[in-house]
Amino acid sequence: MKLLSLLALAGTAQAHYRFSKLIVGGVAEAAEWTAVRMTKNYQSNAGVTDVNSADMRCYQMRAGTHTATVAAGSVLGFVANAAVTHFGPVQFYMARAPDGADLNTWDPAGNVWFKVASISAVPPLGSGESTWPAYNKKEVSFTIPKSVPSGNYLVRVESIALHQAQSVGGAQIYLSCAQVQVTGGGAGKPGPLVAFPGAYRANDPGLLWSYYPIATSYTAPGPAVWQG
Repeated sequence: MKLLSLLALAGTAQAHYRFSKLIVGGVAEAAEWTAVRMTKNYQSNAGVTDVNSADMRCYQMRAGTHTATVAAGSVLGFVANAAVTHFGPVQFYMARAPDGADLNTWDPAGNVWFKVASISAVPPLGSGESTWPAYNKKEVSFTIPKSVPSGNYLVRVESIALHQAQSVGGAQIYLSCAQVQVTGGGAGKPGPLVAFPGAYRANDPGLLWSYYPIATSYTAPGPAVWQG
């Protein structure tokens, strides 16, 4: 029985994933890497562990090939190739491309990102589904703020896996970016704007986890969610 438990834990440690499809209007894309830029983990499913790496932007391997059209105020989702089998928060950011920029190749460097949603911990804290609403889900989604200005955006999803985050550098971040054109937007002024890398530090409390003693509170890293 003890051997079986150890094998089960080892299998869980290898259960990585990637976000490779977009859900628009309740319908998932038929193929991977359509509106989502292909990531470097397209074969390995490995996460990013260095928060100072440029991979924190989009983990990008290949430029985009398609832009999805979504309405402000609607629900936008991502599909993982396997369930999100590591506990931790799932967060969403957006970055508006400059007018006239080619969204297929635009590099979102600098203070261009704002957080639009965070699926974080629900007390009491633990490492199971009752604490982490996105745990074991294959689809995650958020609502685009109605007042976000119309335009071309990169939408960034990240799952911060905390199962090995007992020390600095142990968190694994699974992320990707989708190319979307937002229509019917408003006159909001999103912020605060942050950069990747730069928004997170390796020793941020939200990137660390203790199994014992279990923390009594948890705050995901990054800026506050812009509510629109």
